[in-house]
Amino acid sequence: MRQIVLDVETTGLEASAGHRIIEIGCVEILNRRPTGQKFHRYLNPEREIDAGALAVHGIELARLAQAPKFAEIAPDLIAFISGAELIIHNAPFDVGFLDAELARLAGEARTVAGLCRVLDTLALARSLHPGQRNSLDALCKRYSVDNSKRDLHGALLDAGILVDVYLAMTGGQSALALDVRAGASERARISIASTALRAPGIVLAVPQPDDEELRRHEALLEVIHKASGGRVVWREMAQPDGAPEGRPEGRAEGPPEGDRAHRNH
Repeated sequence: MRQIVLDVETTGLEASAGHRIIEIGCVEILNRRPTGQKFHRYLNPEREIDAGALAVHGIELARLAQAPKFAEIAPDLIAFISGAELIIHNAPFDVGFLDAELARLAGEARTVAGLCRVLDTLALARSLHPGQRNSLDALCKRYSVDNSKRDLHGALLDAGILVDVYLAMTGGQSALALDVRAGASERARISIASTALRAPGIVLAVPQPDDEELRRHEALLEVIHKASGGRVVWREMAQPDGAPEGRPEGRAEGPPEGDRAHRNH
C-alpha cells in the first residue's frame, strides 16, 4: 500500500476566510516502510500572514517573496499524491486548505477526495485514547517518538514525525517483520533463533491482556478494517466457520470517530 504522510502550514486558521498554504510537506510510505521519497515546497501565499500563525510556524512573508505560487507546483503535487492514502493529523484542516487551493486552479475541478483516500490520525488517536490529549506532541510523548527538534511547526518536519507516530499507533516495528521474499539464509537464521527460544530450561512469560488492552486492540482492528476495505489478516485468521466475512462472529462495531476536528497539531 502506498501512503503519503502530509502536513501544511498556513497564513491563518480558516481557508474559508481566504487564508492560504505557505508550506506543504509529504513523506512517502510503501508497505509500512518510508521510501525516502519526499515532496516539500514553500509557497508565496499572495497575502499577509496572521500574527497567530506566525507565532506557530515562524515563517515570515518576506521569506516567501520568491517562492512559487500554489498553481505552479500543483501538477507535481497532484502527481505525487494521486492514488495514495493520505495520512494527516487533523485531516479536515489540511484537506480544507488543499481543496480551497485546488478550487482556485483553472481547468477541471479537483478535490483531495477525488485524488486520494484520507486517514485522520487525530480521529484514530481519539478512538484509541478517549479523553486524553491527542495532539502530535502528546502522541510523541505517549509513543516515545523523538520530537526534540520541533521548537516551531514545520510541514516537512511534522510529516516526518507523524510517520513515526502513525507506525507506532498502528503496530510499529515494521522493520522487524519477516519479508516473505527473504532469502533462504535469512529464513533459516530466524528459524534457528525461534528454535533457541524453545530450548529446554527457558520459560517464557506470557502476559495476558486486560479488558482495557483488549478494547484498544479491537478499536485499532476496526480502524484498520475500515481503511483496508475489510482485509485485516488477524480477523481472517480468527474467522470461525459460518461467521460473516471480514468480521469474526460476535465482533462488536468499533467506537465512533472522534468529535468535530479542530486544529490540533
